[in-house]
Amino acid sequence: MTTVDEVETPLHTRWSGRLIGLVSVLVLVNFMVDTAISAPLIVLPQMLDHFGTDQAAWLNASAMLAGAMWAPLLGKSADVHGKRKVLVLTLLISCAGALVCAVAPTTWVFVVGRLLQGAAVAALFLIVAIVRDVCAPRLAMVVVGIVTSGSAVLNIVSRFAAEKLAAENGFQVLFVISAAVAAAMALTVRAVVSESAITTPGRIDFTGAALLGTGLIGVLSCISLGSELGPLHPAPVSLLVVGAAALTGWWSTSRRKVEPLIDVRGLGGPLLLTLLIVVLATGAYQSLLQLLPQVGDVPLSLGLGYGLGGQGSLATLLAAPALGVMIGGPLAGALAGRVGPVPTLTGAVGLGTIGSLGMLAGVSSFPVAVVFALLLGFTVGALGTSGFNVAGELAPASRRATVSSLVMVVVAVGSVVFNFAATAVLQATALPAGNSSSGVFGWIAVCATAFCLSTVLAVALMRRQLSS
Repeated sequence: MTTVDEVETPLHTRWSGRLIGLVSVLVLVNFMVDTAISAPLIVLPQMLDHFGTDQAAWLNASAMLAGAMWAPLLGKSADVHGKRKVLVLTLLISCAGALVCAVAPTTWVFVVGRLLQGAAVAALFLIVAIVRDVCAPRLAMVVVGIVTSGSAVLNIVSRFAAEKLAAENGFQVLFVISAAVAAAMALTVRAVVSESAITTPGRIDFTGAALLGTGLIGVLSCISLGSELGPLHPAPVSLLVVGAAALTGWWSTSRRKVEPLIDVRGLGGPLLLTLLIVVLATGAYQSLLQLLPQVGDVPLSLGLGYGLGGQGSLATLLAAPALGVMIGGPLAGALAGRVGPVPTLTGAVGLGTIGSLGMLAGVSSFPVAVVFALLLGFTVGALGTSGFNVAGELAPASRRATVSSLVMVVVAVGSVVFNFAATAVLQATALPAGNSSSGVFGWIAVCATAFCLSTVLAVALMRRQLSS
């Protein structure tokens, strides 16, 4: 039987200088995560030209794919060995990956770097687990909103600076900066954050991690290559078979092991519903975000039926969601403390439906795009905070990092699947001059449908909670 080594320490029940200092450090860690994940969006057209590829999803989403691979392993390790120790390791791995990206001579070396850099994704759920360890539940909901979304104000400034730096020095400079920030944050966390008071003795299921990672890479690579080579080509078919076999093996062994990487037997209905809501909504949001640079470079005068080129700065367009995240996350945390995280989650995905439908007009009008990008950012800020808060309410103290990692896994999987699927749709409907209007508007409609479905599921979750 698993035991919990727990040191009795008083929880924060109100704001203090010590808590403010801790929150400031964790916000900066999340800023590093945001720069690691979102930097390619700003320079995506430059990278596509530099590497001579049209695989936008691999350049952009490979870090999120890595996040899905890293998160369960690091989550379990954090519960066993301590959250601060694993967080520092995560930041150092991300630093190494950013340096590989900065010097990568080819697309696939760059992707390897992104797979390493994607370890930073795990930092997000680790800082949430740290907050849950040191704060009383009601205060923790507010603090989670701040640490997961507060870095957005830094992102607004950094996007403009990044656009200018990349234009003057090449996109590689953004990865050099990301590496430097990751190294600095590793040292800061080591010096400022106390080690976890709660640990759970146990073993790390490395076999499960390998099977899960292989399965995800195989299936998602099939989606990517299938759009380029054809769905019946031997390469994507082989990848699909290998990926499906690995995922089947992971699921089967996880149900038999005493200490699996992810305890699939312990996933209750409310948690599964929450994860499904998060995977649909975050996936739709991330693929819409990836679409913005691709329509932002196209002038409306080209006659493709869409285009924002020449109407405004791409940095402004990408800063709008960051501002929305900055507002949505803390507000969702405050609302969750009053009405509960589930109603807050429901409201967030409902707003996402409105925001995604608004982008049907936003891809042709810059002011409209900014407004609805802001609303989508607000949605994802509230969604991330609420998802972690719901999961935190369902998790025992001994499994906080592991359960929080599941939220990060579905965020990553949703983002990757939707990004690859969007790229496949756009490539399949492309015209010689660029993406077709049917591809662009069709994909926005798919994202709006995903938001609608997640809203229905959120309402079902809320009704289930009220009836229990």
